[in-house]
Amino acid sequence: MRILLVEDDAMLADGIRAGLKLANYAVDWVRDGDAARLALLDHAYQACVLDLGLPRRGGLSVLEELRGRGSQLPVLILTARDTSADKIAGLDAGADDYLTKPFDLPELQARLRALLRRAGGAAVPTLTHAGVVLDPASKRVTHNGQPVTLSAREYTLLHDLLRHKTHIRSRGQLEESLYAWGEETGSNTVEVYIHNLRRKLGADFIRTIRGLGYQLRDSA
Repeated sequence: MRILLVEDDAMLADGIRAGLKLANYAVDWVRDGDAARLALLDHAYQACVLDLGLPRRGGLSVLEELRGRGSQLPVLILTARDTSADKIAGLDAGADDYLTKPFDLPELQARLRALLRRAGGAAVPTLTHAGVVLDPASKRVTHNGQPVTLSAREYTLLHDLLRHKTHIRSRGQLEESLYAWGEETGSNTVEVYIHNLRRKLGADFIRTIRGLGYQLRDSA
C-alpha cells in the first residue's frame, strides 16, 4: 500500500518512513508543497500524511487543491499546530483526520488503518474473502482458520487485492501499491508474488484476466 508523506523535517520524515515501512507501507517522501502537488497529480496513492507548515506551498493549499479536483484520497494532517482553530481549518479544508506533534508512531499507524478501512467501505477491521482473513492491525493472515506466512510484499499485494476485491487490478496498479520511489522492480515481480499467493491460498484464489490484470475469484 503506497502512502505519500509530506514533511519538511528530514529527521522526522526518516523515522516515519522507517516505521511505516515496517508496517508494510511503501512510502514516497516529499518536503515541500509544490512537490506534494506534483506527486499527487502524477501518482496513485492510498493515503497522504500531510504537514501544514511547508516551504513553497502550505499544506492547507495542497489539500484544498486536492479536494477541488474531486479527489477522495484519505488525508491525515500531521502537524505541530495544535489549536482548535487550526484543527477546524484543517478538517474543514477536507482532511479526514488530524494528529498533532509530538505523536506516537503506533497511533499514526492505527489512524492510517482506520482511514484506509473507511475509504474501502469496511465497517470492520479485518478483510475477508473465500476463507482468507487478513487483520491489518496484527498483520496476521489465515486461510480456513489456519495461519499463513507471507513475505512483506506478498502481504501488501494480498491486502491490495482484498481492498479492491470487486475490481480488476492491473499489473501497473499493483506495482504502484508495492513500491516507493527508488525501489527497483523486476520485469515479472508481480507475477512471482501472484504465483506465491496462489501456492499458499489456492490455485484458483486469484484469477488472471487476460490483457487486464488480476482479480479475486468469486467467493460463492
